[in-house]
Amino acid sequence: MDLNVRWHSQSADAAMAKLGSSDQGLSHQEASRRLAEYGRNRLEAGEHPRLLHRLLKQFANALIYVLLASALITAMLQQWVDTAVILGVVIVNALIGIIQEGRAEKALAAIRQLLSHEAVVRRDGQTRQLSAEDLVPGDLVLLQSGDRVPADLRLINTHELHIDEAILTGESSPVTKTPDPVNGPADLAERFSMAFTGTLVTSGTAAGVVVATGTATEVGRISGLLEQVETLTTPLLRKVDRFARRLALATVLLSVITFLVAWFWRHYSLPETLMTAVGLAVAAIPEGLPAILTITLAIGVQRMARRKAIIRQLPAVETLGSVTVICTDKTGTLTRNEMTVTDVVTRSAHFTVSGVGYEPEGDLLDGGSPARIEAQPAVLALATAGLLCNDALLHREGGEWRITGDPTEGALLTFAGKCGLIHETGIRNQPRLDAIPFESEHRFMATLHHDHQGSHTIYIKGAPEQLLEMCAYEGPCEASQPLDHVYWQTAADELARDGKRVLALACLRLDGIKTELNFDDVAHGLTLLGLVGMVDPPRPEAVDAVARAQAAGIRVKMITGDHAATAAAIGRSMNIGVGTGAATGGQVDGASVERLRQLINKHDVFARTSPEHKLRLVEALQAEGEVVAMTGDGVNDAPALKRADVGIAMGRKGTDAAKQAARMVLADDNFASIVHAVEEGRVVYDNLKKAILFILPTSGGEALSILAAVVMGVLMPITPVQILWINMVTAVTLALTLAFEPAESDVMQRRPNPPKQPLISGFLIWRVAFVACLMVTASFGLYLWYRGNGHSLELARTIAVNTLVFCEIVYLLNTRVLARPALSRNKLGSNPVLWWGIAVLLGLQAFFTYLPSFQGLFGTRELYPVDWLLVVAAAAAVFMVVEVEKYLFNRREHADVAGENSRKKAARLSH
Repeated sequence: MDLNVRWHSQSADAAMAKLGSSDQGLSHQEASRRLAEYGRNRLEAGEHPRLLHRLLKQFANALIYVLLASALITAMLQQWVDTAVILGVVIVNALIGIIQEGRAEKALAAIRQLLSHEAVVRRDGQTRQLSAEDLVPGDLVLLQSGDRVPADLRLINTHELHIDEAILTGESSPVTKTPDPVNGPADLAERFSMAFTGTLVTSGTAAGVVVATGTATEVGRISGLLEQVETLTTPLLRKVDRFARRLALATVLLSVITFLVAWFWRHYSLPETLMTAVGLAVAAIPEGLPAILTITLAIGVQRMARRKAIIRQLPAVETLGSVTVICTDKTGTLTRNEMTVTDVVTRSAHFTVSGVGYEPEGDLLDGGSPARIEAQPAVLALATAGLLCNDALLHREGGEWRITGDPTEGALLTFAGKCGLIHETGIRNQPRLDAIPFESEHRFMATLHHDHQGSHTIYIKGAPEQLLEMCAYEGPCEASQPLDHVYWQTAADELARDGKRVLALACLRLDGIKTELNFDDVAHGLTLLGLVGMVDPPRPEAVDAVARAQAAGIRVKMITGDHAATAAAIGRSMNIGVGTGAATGGQVDGASVERLRQLINKHDVFARTSPEHKLRLVEALQAEGEVVAMTGDGVNDAPALKRADVGIAMGRKGTDAAKQAARMVLADDNFASIVHAVEEGRVVYDNLKKAILFILPTSGGEALSILAAVVMGVLMPITPVQILWINMVTAVTLALTLAFEPAESDVMQRRPNPPKQPLISGFLIWRVAFVACLMVTASFGLYLWYRGNGHSLELARTIAVNTLVFCEIVYLLNTRVLARPALSRNKLGSNPVLWWGIAVLLGLQAFFTYLPSFQGLFGTRELYPVDWLLVVAAAAAVFMVVEVEKYLFNRREHADVAGENSRKKAARLSH
C-alpha cells in the first residue's frame, strides 16, 4: 500500500479504494495485520542525557580545569583549607550550570500530548471506541464537535465541519472542511479535504479514513524535524567560552613562568614553588565571574517578567541584546486577533469605521468626518442584516469584550453595536424562524425572520462574488433599484487589494407567511445592501515597537501562514516590507541557497509558510551572520523556535510544544513586549560588560602582585585562601550591584552588539591592564613598606588585602560609566543597591580583620586608624588616576570625532 500519496487531491472513493477500506471499515483481522505492519499511532520518545552526563558536562570548561589542577596540587601539599575552598567554588558553579541547562527536549513530550487518547472507529460494520494508538491506515474514524483529530484523515463526508488548525497552520479562524478533492500541490492550510492529527473539531460532524499514523502524520513529521534541529549556543556563551580558553591559557603560561622563576632563580623549596604557582593560578582566575554572570542574567529575567516576557533559559536574556532580526508571526502578535469592520460600502458612499477590537465603541466616518447613523438608512439596513444573520455572541467578561463563535461574525456584531443596534433587541423584534448555515460549497449563510406586524425577511451574508450572482437589485429592501454589477465588483476588488476580508450582505422581503427556508428561496432576486471590509487590526503599541526596533538597527520580518495580500497589507500598515511585497512559501520551497539569500535580503514579509519554510528562513538568516529571534505559537513553529537564537512562544494562545521549544514566552502575546525584552537584554549586556571590567583588574592585580613578589624574592603578599576571599566577597557585594544599573540613555539608539565582537575589546583590555597595575602599585607597595619597616608578615598581608578591597570599592564607581565622570549627581543616586553593597563589604572586611576566628582562618591581624588612613589614601589615588585617564580618553575620542566630521564636511564642500 503506497501511503505517499497526495490524499487531498484524491476523490473520497479513490482514497477508500487505495486504502482498501469501505463504509463498513476494516475487519478486525485486517486491522491487526496493519498494526503489526505500520506500528502504533504514537510518537516515540527519544533518549535523553542522564543526570550524571549533564553534571559532568558542566566541568568541560578551561577555567574549571585550571582550578581542579590547583585543588589537586593543594591537596598533595595537604593545604586542606585551600583545597576545600577551591573545590567548593567549582561545585557551586557546576550546580548553577545544571539548574539553568536548557530543556528543549520537553518540546517533544508536549507534541506527544497532542495525540488523542481515544477514537470512535467503524470496524466490521460496528461503531466502537478504542485507543487512538490502535488506529491504522484504512480505519474509518467518526468525528464530532469537541474531538481532537486522532490521526491524519482523508474526509469522506462532512456536515458543517469546522476545524481549528492554528497549531499547524497559524490560521486564526477555524477552517471549513469538505470531502471535495483539492487539485494540485496545495499548501497545508488549503487542504480542505483533510483533517490532521492534534487539530480540534470546533463544530459539525464528519467521517474520514486514516491515511497516516504516528511519525508519518504532519505532527509526526514536525516532531522528527524538531529532533533533527540543532540548538545553537548563545552569543554570550560563545564569547565567555572563547574568553575562558584564552584566560586559562594565559594563566597556565604565567603560572609556569612563576614556577620557573621561583625554582631556578629564587631557589624556593618545591612546596613553596608549587604554592606560589597555585596562588597565581587562583589569583588570575575570576572565580566569582560565573556566579555574577548567572545572577546578572537572573535579575534581567525578573525585569523582563515585569514587562510580560518570561525567560525560560538564562543566556537568552543577553542574546536578546544582540538580536539583529526579529521574525514575527502576524495574528495576535502584531495584530489584535480581533476581526474589525473598517469599511462599509453602500450604493451612495464608502464609509470608514473607527474603533478596533470587539468593543462596540466607534464612529461611522465619511471622508474623515463623523456621519450621523440616523441619516444613513442604507448603513442601518446593512448593520441589521449583519446582526441577525449571525450565530456569534458578543459579551463582556472581566472588563473585556469577547466573542463566542466565528471572529468574522463577531466583527459584524461589534459594527452593529457601533450603529446603536442591540443584539437581544434585534432578535426580539425579528425572531429567527429558520436558517441555511454557511457551507463552503455555497459560500453564504441565510436566515429567515418575521416581525410582529406579520412581515417576513430573509437576510443573507457571504462571499461578494457569490452574492452578486444571486442579487438583482441594490439598496434598502424598501427602495431597491437594478444592480450595478461593475460598481460592486470594483469596490470588492479594491477592498481585497488592501488585504481586507470582504463580505456582502443582502436581503429579500417575502409576501405572505413562510416558516421554512430553502436554497431555491435565495437563488435569485435578492437585494444587495452593501459590502463590509474587515481586518485583524495592528496593535497600536506594536506599530510603535516595530519603529523602535528598526531605529535600534533591528530588521523586523513577518512570517505568517496567512494569504499574501493580507500579509502585505498588514506589513505596509506597520512599515514592514514596504515596497517589496510579500514572498510566499512556494518561493522558499526548493529555492537554491543563493536564491534564498536573495529572498531574505529583499523581502521582510513571507506568507503561506510551512514549518520547513520557517526553519529554512531562520537558518538562512543565521548563515548571513544574523542573530535571530523567532516568534510562534503552534506545533508547526516548534522547529524554527528551537533553531532560532531566541525562540519566543506565545503565552496565551501558544501550544505547550511551542513554549517548551522556546527560550522566552510572552505573557501577553504582544510584539511590543519583545522590543521591551530586547531593551532589557541590551541593559543586561552592558551590565555584564561592566561586571567583567570590574572583576578582571582585581584578578590581574593579585596575579601581578604574586609575580612581582617572586621576581623580587619576597614572600607572597596574599595567600591563595585570601585571594579566594577577595574574589568571592567583592564579586557578591560589589560586582553584583552592577546588575542593578539602569539603562543608558542611548541603549535603543545603538546598533545591535555584533555577534563576533569579543567579550573584551581592545579598550577594555587596556583599562583592565591599567587598573591592575594601579592596584598592584597600591597594595604591593604598602605591603613592601610595612615589611620594610619591620611589621609582621600577617599585618603586611592584611594591609595588602584591605588595600585591594578599597581599590575595588573606588574602582566600582569608576566602572559604572566607561568614559564620563563617575561623580555626577544623577549617576550617584541612580543605583541605591550599590551603596548597600559597599556597606555590606565594609562589614565583611571588619570581620576579616578583627574577628579571632577569621584571623585564624585567613592569617590576618587587626589594623589601627593610621593603617586605615594609608589604605584609604592609596585607594583615593587609584580613583583619581582612573578618572584622569577617562578624561584624557574622552577628550581624544571627541577630537577624533570632530576631525572626522570636519573631513566629511570638507569633502561635501569640495563636491
